[in-house]
Amino acid sequence: MTDPIGLGTPSGPGFRQAPIEWRPAARAVPDRLEPPRRRGALAAATLVALLVGGAAGGAAGWFAGRPGEEPRAAVALPRSAAGPVPTAGGLSGTAATVLPSVVSVEAGRASGSGFAIDQAGHVLTNAHVVDDAGSVTVILHDGRRLSAQVVGTDAAYDLAVLQVAAGSGLIPAMLARSADVRVGDQVLAIGSPLGLAGTVTSGIVSALDREVTLGSGGRQTALQTDASINPGNSGGPLVNVRGEVVGVNTVIATLSRRGGNIGIGFAIPVDRAASVAERIIRD
Repeated sequence: MTDPIGLGTPSGPGFRQAPIEWRPAARAVPDRLEPPRRRGALAAATLVALLVGGAAGGAAGWFAGRPGEEPRAAVALPRSAAGPVPTAGGLSGTAATVLPSVVSVEAGRASGSGFAIDQAGHVLTNAHVVDDAGSVTVILHDGRRLSAQVVGTDAAYDLAVLQVAAGSGLIPAMLARSADVRVGDQVLAIGSPLGLAGTVTSGIVSALDREVTLGSGGRQTALQTDASINPGNSGGPLVNVRGEVVGVNTVIATLSRRGGNIGIGFAIPVDRAASVAERIIRD
């Protein structure tokens, strides 16, 4: 079952909008590449979607709970104060900076991506990646496999926070600010499409505040990008040339039921992702 994606009001002579579908990625598990002696080729992926988010963080101040409850520590993830991104940058250096923060996520028969957001072992991913998973494993950039607990999920925003043991060597990603993101900014999508861990693809921010359907929360605004994202990218970061997370890769548009990247992907904006992650960790 699919839902239409709102792509805004088309304009210009002769413009025709093709029917577009969206599907959450982790509902079907694409095959992985294996040696030729074992498998002939990579099977076609049947679903499409992805994600992103991320940052480093700690707790400060106090959060007042309901009457009669003990005060709870507030959560505030560190945010970049560097301002808008410069027009040029070395993408290889960006990838090297961010890759140690990115993990692959295995949740039952589903798979996706995620990234570290603080020193306490919290990892941000998509809620649809870990839905109904009995156990969750994250695979670090160096190949280590760690058991993870689901701290909490927000189905409306399609976000989830996982936790691995502190001191595991995960390096938190830095979060950008949504106000600093511009159409045309160069971005990288990093994750594990089709099980290919540590994959980096490049593109630009194609549009801001694009209205799409995400999670169970109805229509929301998202970043649009032409960086190639495919099944398994869900929950991974979309980063600027400084290596700061600008969004969480979540869903792509496709012109057929078979799926496939057509250069139209969507990411949850970093401000929203950070706010949801902070609330999940705090509560």
